[in-house]
Amino acid sequence: MTVEFDETNLLSGMTGEEHGIRPGEIDAHRERALAALSGFRGISERGEVGFPHLPVQQDAIDAIRQYAAGQAGSYDTVCLVGIGGSALGAWALDCAMRGPHPVQGAFSASHPRLVILDNVDPDFISAALASMNPKTTLVLAIAKSGGTPETVATLLVVLDWLERAVGAESKKRAAVVTSAGRGDLSALAERREYATFDLPANVGGRFSVLSPVGLLPAALIGIDIVRLTAGAAAMTHDCWLPDLDRNVALRSALCHYLVWTGRKKSIQVAFPYSNRLWGTAFWFRQLWAESLGKARSRENRLVHVGQTPVAALGATDQHSQVQLYIEGPNDKVFSFWVVNERPDPVVIPRRSLGLEAFDYLGGQSLESLIDVEQRSTAAALAEAGRPNCVYRLGRLDEEHLGAFLQMLEFQTAFMGELLNINAFDQEGVELGKRFTSGLMGRPGFDRFRNEFEKYEKKRQSAAGS
Repeated sequence: MTVEFDETNLLSGMTGEEHGIRPGEIDAHRERALAALSGFRGISERGEVGFPHLPVQQDAIDAIRQYAAGQAGSYDTVCLVGIGGSALGAWALDCAMRGPHPVQGAFSASHPRLVILDNVDPDFISAALASMNPKTTLVLAIAKSGGTPETVATLLVVLDWLERAVGAESKKRAAVVTSAGRGDLSALAERREYATFDLPANVGGRFSVLSPVGLLPAALIGIDIVRLTAGAAAMTHDCWLPDLDRNVALRSALCHYLVWTGRKKSIQVAFPYSNRLWGTAFWFRQLWAESLGKARSRENRLVHVGQTPVAALGATDQHSQVQLYIEGPNDKVFSFWVVNERPDPVVIPRRSLGLEAFDYLGGQSLESLIDVEQRSTAAALAEAGRPNCVYRLGRLDEEHLGAFLQMLEFQTAFMGELLNINAFDQEGVELGKRFTSGLMGRPGFDRFRNEFEKYEKKRQSAAGS
C-alpha cells in the first residue's frame, strides 16, 4: 500500500523564488513541523480529538458488519439523510469504490445503490423519493447533534413516506448514527427502536468518515470496511513518525504551509485525475475549509486565517478552468491526485482513417492519455510559475483509499498546529444554524429570531439610503 507525495513543482527551482519553496527552507522549518506533530499527538492522547483512533475501534467495526450482514438482501437502496460531514464521507467512499454516478450499473438487492439526501431543495427531495421504492429502501439518518434542521426536516418527510408504505415494519428499515444518548435523533431512535450506532463525542463531522458515519453506509452497499480501516490504520502509524521523509502527512502539511503563508497562495485546488476521486475532492473541500478557516488563534488573537479549497477534475477541467489557473492571478497552489495502476487501461483501437487527429492515437490507451494530461498540466503550470504537487496512490482500492483519507485528515490537523489555530471547532457555521432554528420557530431560539429581524431592518434601511 503506497501513498506518495511529490513536492518537486512546489520548489523555487521549478516555479521561481517568488512563488516556490527556496533551497533549505524545508530543513529550516523541520523543528517547527516536529513541534506540530508533538502538539497534535498531545491533543490526541488526551482524548480531545478521536479520529486517529477510529481505524482500530474493532467493536464498532464488528457491530456495523453484523448489522449489514443481517440486512443483506432485504433492500436495493440505502437512503442516507444527512448533510455536510454526515454525507460527504459516504459519497466519497461510494464514488471511489463503486464508481461515480451514473455509471455504477443497475442496482439490485445484491448490488444496492446509495441515495444521499443532503439538501432541503423540495424539487430534489420529491424527485429522489419518486426514484425509490419504499418497500426495498433502507433509511439511514446521520446527525451528530441530533437536531440539524435540514436533516430532521428531510427525515420527517422520508419516514412518513416509508411508514405509509410499510407501516410498523418501518422500524426494521431505518437506522441512526448520532451522539450516544444526546439529542432528539437519539431519543427518536430509542422510542421507535431503530438500530443505532454511536458517533464518538470527540470526532467532528468532517473527521468522521472512518466512524459509523462513513463505515455504516459503506458496509451496506458492499464496501469492505475491514480493508478500508486496515489501510487507514497503517497510515496512522506513519503519521506519528517524527521523520519528514517517511511521514507523508507531516511533510505535505509543512510544504503547503510554506507555500500558503510564505508565498501568499490563498487558494488550493484539489485536482484529482480520476473520476472515482471526485467525491473525495468535495469531502476534502469541507475538511480543509471548516478546519482551517478561523477568526482567532489559540491565544484568542484575531487572525482571520484560511485557504480556500477548490475542486477541479482532470482532464475535464483542463477545458474549463486551466486558462484561469495559468494566466490569471498567481494566488493558487495545485494538488494533483493520481492513481498509478488502473484495472482496465482501455486500449484505443487502431483505425487507419487517413485522419491525423485520429490515427496517431490508435494502439495507445486512455490510461496513458490521462497520465500524460496530468503531467502536461503540471508542467504548464510550473512553467507559468504556478506551484503544484502530486499525491500518488498505488491503486484505488479500499486499503489505499482508507490510507489517503486518513493522511488528508492528519495533514489538516498538522496544518492547524502550524497555523496555531483550533482545527476542530466551527464557530463560523453555528450562527447561521441558530438563525435558521429561530426563524423556523424552534423553542429557545427566540433571541436569534430577534437578531435576524434587526438584520432585516438594517437591510431595508441600507436599500432605501
